[in-house]
Amino acid sequence: MGRKSRRLRPEPDREPRDQCAALPWRRSADGGVEVLLISSRETHRWVIPKGWPMKGLSSAETAAREAFEEAGVLGPAKAKPAGVYHYGKRLKSGRTQHVRVAVHALKVAEERATWPEQAQREKLWTSLAEAADLVEEPELKQLLQAFAPKT
Repeated sequence: MGRKSRRLRPEPDREPRDQCAALPWRRSADGGVEVLLISSRETHRWVIPKGWPMKGLSSAETAAREAFEEAGVLGPAKAKPAGVYHYGKRLKSGRTQHVRVAVHALKVAEERATWPEQAQREKLWTSLAEAADLVEEPELKQLLQAFAPKT
């Protein structure tokens, strides 16, 4: 008979890994919604605060911590994600890690004057439409276009 087919295992860094993100938002003076984008450290693209899961913290708690560390904002992050997007993270090895990001809406209650990564990033409060134009990831664009907080 024929040889058994052998399944090749995908490389470990090719498997999707999970990250947690915050979508910081606030109401503008006219009652519209503004969202906060930050620049990424490496490529200086516009992104939202995100990071790897933290032991002992839920996805929403991790997202809230990342929002403070990367953007200096505080507030409650919704437990249920507003959506999910995928992107390819460039690793130091030159490979690309596929990442699945759960995005938690975070209503900003306070914006601090100082925060851990302030020297490494820029911040931009903007409309949902402009934010969707500024980010590169197609699924994040769609998430921003569809975002409609209830509060």
